[in-house]
Amino acid sequence: MNKRTASLPFQDDQLTLPFDRDLSCLNDRLAHLSGKTVSLAVTDNATSMLSAAKKNGHIAVRLHRMFLHAGDEVLSAVAGFIAGRKEYRPVIRDFIRENSPRPKHHSCRRIALKPHGTIYCLTDIFDRLNREYFDGRITAGITWGKNRCGRRPRRITLGSYCSATNIIRITPLLDRRSVPAYAVEFIVYHEMLHADLRVKTLPGRRRLHTKEFRMRERQFAAYEKALAWEKKNL
Repeated sequence: MNKRTASLPFQDDQLTLPFDRDLSCLNDRLAHLSGKTVSLAVTDNATSMLSAAKKNGHIAVRLHRMFLHAGDEVLSAVAGFIAGRKEYRPVIRDFIRENSPRPKHHSCRRIALKPHGTIYCLTDIFDRLNREYFDGRITAGITWGKNRCGRRPRRITLGSYCSATNIIRITPLLDRRSVPAYAVEFIVYHEMLHADLRVKTLPGRRRLHTKEFRMRERQFAAYEKALAWEKKNL
């Protein structure tokens, strides 16, 4: 099967090290290859496999432990990602796709996903946003929610993300011609942010919409327009 590849100038001739046994060496290696000051954290987050954010003069990198077993080509691509080079993303996406751990569910019951609506296909929206805003690292499933018969509820839940099942649900009330595409995309983007950032636990409470969440939410291209549409129509 053909794969998209990119040339990797970040590689050098140093001896390959057993990074799966030495986290400190991996941190130093990524710093050397990327030319950045790196602070590395390894997680078991099966939703967001790799992220990098500037923080207090260094690059805070969070990556799934699968990368501890990655070869030089993938590590060089990760270094390129840290340095802000977009051409390395296909190498990272291929590695994640081939090595993603299977989700663990408390129930053997499989959840049927129904992303194809009458007007909008959620997987098309999800995949496009994943490439544009998340570097392809979000692994959540996405589906339209169930149609609720009877009286219209007083409060509408436009979307939700369940970390236990790693599934995003969008209300089918948005699957209409009268709803602009950017409005649906914003709801999907909002829930993808929840999948990426997860719940932050502070002393005495859990926070869903942190300062970081709100800042990244505003990075959505049609943020103001989507909020104006919601305020007028919902």
